[in-house]
Amino acid sequence: MLAADPGASIANIAAEAGVDRRTVYRRFASREDLLAAIHSARLAAIEDAIEDARLREAPVAVAVALHRYVENIIAVNRTWPVDLARMLADDGIRARRDASVHEVDAFLRRAEEEGLLRPGPPQGWAGALLPQLMHLASRQMPELSPAQAADVVVDTLLRGLGAS
Repeated sequence: MLAADPGASIANIAAEAGVDRRTVYRRFASREDLLAAIHSARLAAIEDAIEDARLREAPVAVAVALHRYVENIIAVNRTWPVDLARMLADDGIRARRDASVHEVDAFLRRAEEEGLLRPGPPQGWAGALLPQLMHLASRQMPELSPAQAADVVVDTLLRGLGAS
C-alpha cells in the first residue's frame, strides 16, 4: 500500500490490513516508526539475499551467484516494494544500505577481473545498471517468476557487458 501511496495514513493502512488503527499504534508509536520497521525489514531481506547468493566466495565465471542474487533481489523488490531513498537520512539505514551496495560492487569488480564482465565501461557502470535492470524486471514483468525474471536480467547484463 505504501509503495502505491507513500502518503497513506495509518488508518488506511490498518483498514487494508484488516485491523483497527489502535492495533497498529500498539506496535508502532508513529507512522515514522512503522516506516522505519518496513525499511529495516527490506534491508534485512536484501542482506539475506546477498548472503544466500554467496557473493563473497562463489566463483563468478559461471554467473550462478549473480543469478541467485538477482533472483533473490527481484523477490525482495516484489515483497517489499518500498523505496529506501526516503529513509537514507537515517545513519543506521544508510550504513546498512551502503554495506550491501559495497558487497555487490566488490562482486562485480571480481566479475570483471575474472572475465565474466568485459573491461571498458566506466567504473561502477555495472553496479549502477544492475539495480535498474532488477527494478524494471520486478515491476514490468510480474508474470515471470523471480527465477525467470533473473534469467532476463542476467542475460541482458551479460550480453550488454559480457566478455563474449
